[in-house]
Amino acid sequence: MDIVLGLQWGDEGKGKFIDLISRNYDIVARFNGGANAGHSIERNGKRITLKTLPSGIFIEGVDNVIGAGIVLDPVNFKQEVLKLNAFDMNIQVEKRLAVSRKAHLVLPTHTLMDVFMEENSSYNTIGTTKNGIGQAYANKILRQNLRVGDIDRSDFSEIVNHIVERDYQQLLDYGQILPPITDLKDTFFDAIEFLKKFRWIEAEEFLNESIKSGRKILAEGAQATLLDIDHGTYPYVTSSTTIASGACSGLGVSPKKVGEIYGVTKAYCTRVGNGAFPTELFGETGEKIRQIGNEFGSNTGRPRRVGWLDLPALKYAVMINGVTQLIITKADVLNGFESVAICTHYKVKDQTVVSGLMTDDEARPVFRRMKGWKTEFSECKDPSSLPEELLEFIQFLENELEIPVSYLSTGPGREDMIKLTSKLISQIV
Repeated sequence: MDIVLGLQWGDEGKGKFIDLISRNYDIVARFNGGANAGHSIERNGKRITLKTLPSGIFIEGVDNVIGAGIVLDPVNFKQEVLKLNAFDMNIQVEKRLAVSRKAHLVLPTHTLMDVFMEENSSYNTIGTTKNGIGQAYANKILRQNLRVGDIDRSDFSEIVNHIVERDYQQLLDYGQILPPITDLKDTFFDAIEFLKKFRWIEAEEFLNESIKSGRKILAEGAQATLLDIDHGTYPYVTSSTTIASGACSGLGVSPKKVGEIYGVTKAYCTRVGNGAFPTELFGETGEKIRQIGNEFGSNTGRPRRVGWLDLPALKYAVMINGVTQLIITKADVLNGFESVAICTHYKVKDQTVVSGLMTDDEARPVFRRMKGWKTEFSECKDPSSLPEELLEFIQFLENELEIPVSYLSTGPGREDMIKLTSKLISQIV
């Protein structure tokens, strides 16, 4: 099993890379998160954002699995499938997708509670997508939630009604303005009927048997390393385990079965929501990158915060994931800049910090300026045609991170990506 995950705060372009390489796999499996994810993929000149569906859903002959580590919102799931069917009528999602019976459900009041906590001054506002993901995970940990397999229970409707009515009354007591409870229930149970059209499986059994029979699996992560619930910039993180070990727990596959770990990073940094961002750019340069790179959330539309590449944080992400190959995206966004910057280390009081997450307000980034590449390279299909300045940028990262840069995105299109070799880069540079 190979793994693809983001190394920053999300939005690195994982969906595009997974869509590109998934044809080399038999199975693509999502292992964490829920409808708060947003993997944008371009097909035939059109763009679509996948929220819960694995990014291998477009490839005929590839099985797609929603693993036990996912929290599945039936209403969002139905909307996403119908939208995908309208986007491409040739994709038969029901035939290509299987859902773990152990995946947890997002209930209607989870979303309402999420909105309440984000907008109430009694709680920390962390900038969630208000999709109820944290509430579902919280109830999972409290052992108060329901899973996909529970839909088969004779008392499933009774349990859902009890939970929804209890939470609904609590929110009313808090003074929340809510939609009619009958609408919430009707929409939810209608989506449950839609979910019943899909295969529900013991995903860990299926995946391990597949590995045993020689089938190749690609594990797909949502969000990214620096948003990990344990190892990210807490409390401004997501609610799940986003790192490589989360693929094993979320899918029920032993770490012994893991092969390549692909880490995806932009040539700069972005972040949505609150939290530490020590290399953040304010003013003209940051706005220029935001507009050229279309840095607006694929799921929410929110403007992303923009900053220069953070090498200490990238080293940290590579370390805790055990990344074996690096993928760089959006270097094309920096075309035309006289110079680009990389934060190489931090000064914290009298100490120099070269690896780790900086959440200390006294941490000051120290930048290395490199000559920019003022050459359009979106048509390049051969690394030897890439701008020398960009190759120097890549080689610098390889030397610092001690892993190869295996792929470079050359533009926003699905096919705009070329494979690199470190040996070739060193010869060119």
